[in-house]
Amino acid sequence: MVSDQLLFVLKIALLILLYLFFFRVVRAVWAELRPVAARPQPASPAPARAAPRRSRRDHARSHTPQLVVLEPAELLGTVFPLATEASIGRAAGCQITLDDTYSSQIHARVFARDGAWQVEDLGSTNGTWLNRQKVAGPMVIRPGDHLQIGNTVLEMQ
Repeated sequence: MVSDQLLFVLKIALLILLYLFFFRVVRAVWAELRPVAARPQPASPAPARAAPRRSRRDHARSHTPQLVVLEPAELLGTVFPLATEASIGRAAGCQITLDDTYSSQIHARVFARDGAWQVEDLGSTNGTWLNRQKVAGPMVIRPGDHLQIGNTVLEMQ
């Protein structure tokens, strides 16, 4: 016969599992309800005629920062424009949604602060890597830098 103490422990374990399930459902619903700022856009092919040359200063002013996928090959060239902040992960509520099993639901964020773009890991399981260095806190990301989240590699442009 099962002791009363064992039944009590099993009841507590069941309650904990129910609360964890409820928390995950609420978190998923919350992620779905958040507004989506940017969706992936396919990269446009280069124009046939040459564009007029601009100075670096003019290019920097008119250029919208973006992350471009380098890996995996099937997503090569996918462009994610950046506004002021973008969350990156597998959750549908992220501004940059990755179909990568090695990325967390809400993995990292890229944001503008003090005139520079920065990247920050949000407690992901596998970590976020900037130019092959693990992101421990907010780090400045510049054009040409490579950001790796799971098996996905993005380049800041």
